[in-house]
Amino acid sequence: MTSVSIEQGGTAQTTRFGLLIDYAFEVPATESRLQAAARALRENGFQVEVVDTPEDARKLVDGILPEDKSIFTGSSETVKLSGLDEDINRSGRFKSVRQELAKMDRNTQFREMVRMGAAPDVIVGSVHAVTEDGRIVVGSASGSQLGPYAAGAEKVVLVVGGQKVVPDLETAMRRVETYSYPKEDTRMREAMGRPSSLAKILIFNRELAPGRTTVVLVRKAIGF
Repeated sequence: MTSVSIEQGGTAQTTRFGLLIDYAFEVPATESRLQAAARALRENGFQVEVVDTPEDARKLVDGILPEDKSIFTGSSETVKLSGLDEDINRSGRFKSVRQELAKMDRNTQFREMVRMGAAPDVIVGSVHAVTEDGRIVVGSASGSQLGPYAAGAEKVVLVVGGQKVVPDLETAMRRVETYSYPKEDTRMREAMGRPSSLAKILIFNRELAPGRTTVVLVRKAIGF
């Protein structure tokens, strides 16, 4: 891979599929930056919890999820790596939307499947950047998780690794484009044999419904 200097002072490399990836965005934020983001998120209407490890995040989320409500997991390496995907979709403890979708016929029930994913009682997922002034950015190829994040779900739980905390919106967009997207593109090509696409981007400036969205900030890095 070819290394080049980049604006924020880290190092970028090209993936074997030709996309530029900036590994400076793998470094977790300092405690002061993490706490600044937490304060700003709270001021912007989000509930915020700060935990030390992905294991702590898993325990916290497991403890707050309702067992009598439908729960949908957004496609997320963070949800997978934390163990929450296993807990929600395979333990039998929760009403998993993905388990219900797996029983349906995509050819004849596609629109019903879309509706189920678009308006679950709860969605658990992650995002690609959180700014120190309390904004959240998430990119997507299909956009399937963006609708429930924005409005479709009654409750939203977002688990966010400390490496995703950045100073401002400009840096957040750069992180999505030069780190999260190329990482996901590599994962998709290796796992599914097809490229990803940064087709849609959602920006949260505020949460207007009190208690709707909980952000779990993890001091350690996890996910893209």
